[in-house]
Amino acid sequence: MIGLEYILDLFGMQHIELAERLGIKKQNINLWIKRKQNISKKHLPTLESIFGIDAKYFSKELTDLDKLEIQKEKLKQDLHPVIMKHEEQFLIGEEDDLVEVPVYDKEEINQIERDIEKAKLIEKFRNMVNRAKHQSHLDTFKLVLELLDKAQHEPTFHKTIEGLAHYLEVLPDWVTTGPEQDEFENELFEVLDDHN
Repeated sequence: MIGLEYILDLFGMQHIELAERLGIKKQNINLWIKRKQNISKKHLPTLESIFGIDAKYFSKELTDLDKLEIQKEKLKQDLHPVIMKHEEQFLIGEEDDLVEVPVYDKEEINQIERDIEKAKLIEKFRNMVNRAKHQSHLDTFKLVLELLDKAQHEPTFHKTIEGLAHYLEVLPDWVTTGPEQDEFENELFEVLDDHN
């Protein structure tokens, strides 16, 4: 679905109303949505102003993540949330490992932020699976998924994953869950070094 169509639906705006606000014919809106004509660049700033949505979304085919980002902006406009505090969060693979994440006074905004993080994980996983060239890589993905499904609440599973992340330098050494984890990792690293 093209962004403009999704945004119009989300905001409950009819094609005719948008056409009037842009000073164009309703047929132009229909042509844009059906992709028979590109949205004129001169109208993008006005669209951005009308909806409070970044211009990049109007012309593109939306992903699930894009839709969530648009929903978040609409919720912010509707609810006028206030940032109550910031929480530090470690993000793997980011330039700045520790980021300040806002916590809002409206649970709907906090929930959509969590939904966006889930969508990002799903997109990243999908990309990794699509890049897998050998059956052994797919088998590893299947095994990891099975472990996540059946053992995600097992302390040993979490300790092992965190240990592997340190061993393979995915996590910096200063990110740890405490002395018990450090002791577990020392023993794990000996085993891994012996079999590497």
